[in-house]
Amino acid sequence: MADGRVLLIGCGRLGSAIVEGWLDHGPVAGSDLLIQTPSPKPMADRAAAGGAILNPGAAEIGRAARIVLAVKPAVWRAVLEPLVQHLHPRATVVSVMAGVRSADIAAVATRPVARVMPTTAVAQGRGVAAVWAEEDISRSIASALFAPLADVVPLASEADLDVATAVAGSGPAFVLAFVQAMSEAGVAQGLDPEITARLARGALRSAAAQSEAQTALDDLIARIASPGGTTSAGLSAMSDVSTLAARAISAATERARDLSGS
Repeated sequence: MADGRVLLIGCGRLGSAIVEGWLDHGPVAGSDLLIQTPSPKPMADRAAAGGAILNPGAAEIGRAARIVLAVKPAVWRAVLEPLVQHLHPRATVVSVMAGVRSADIAAVATRPVARVMPTTAVAQGRGVAAVWAEEDISRSIASALFAPLADVVPLASEADLDVATAVAGSGPAFVLAFVQAMSEAGVAQGLDPEITARLARGALRSAAAQSEAQTALDDLIARIASPGGTTSAGLSAMSDVSTLAARAISAATERARDLSGS
């Protein structure tokens, strides 16, 4: 009989972030967690200290009702295929892999599949997670696993996940790259590197705090950019930012689509 335990297959960067979020914010307690990992991971060890079972045997795997697949897209078949015979017949597979289509996973797992694209900020309970599944029950199961950790965003089409991966999954790195560029620009204008780095990080925190409000981004920008002021002058100089953003999102989306052939 399946129980409420969760089998996490893979505990790399994203898998570890998910485990951290579960341990600190729920809904999965350490005692309800099974972790399949080929090498030691600090977060897996922390989970084990709280009752999680590392590299469980067939009997434990067979009782898990929810399977979260968090391995690299290039190796998912090799990892999943040996485990399929041990999975509970009514288990649901929740994939957090970019690019790998649900139909391909379902063909191997022979179980219902939901796909989730979470950001690593799920570790702090402040992530965002795009969710898609063909069946309502699978979508509900996946959403419940991430709702305490993230703003769960349901998608109408599986194809939308590629763009969601680019915008939300890759997006934080794009934002941080811009913050780094602002810091370097401050140094070029004569500021001490440590001071300008603190100021740039502070700008990021301020923007993040304001973005928590359910307000249009145009309105948030307008609140800061007084007509004729310093912010307006800077925004006017950023005429190509839309082009750069479009190029970044397009490249990341295309890479996600390429991964579907893995």
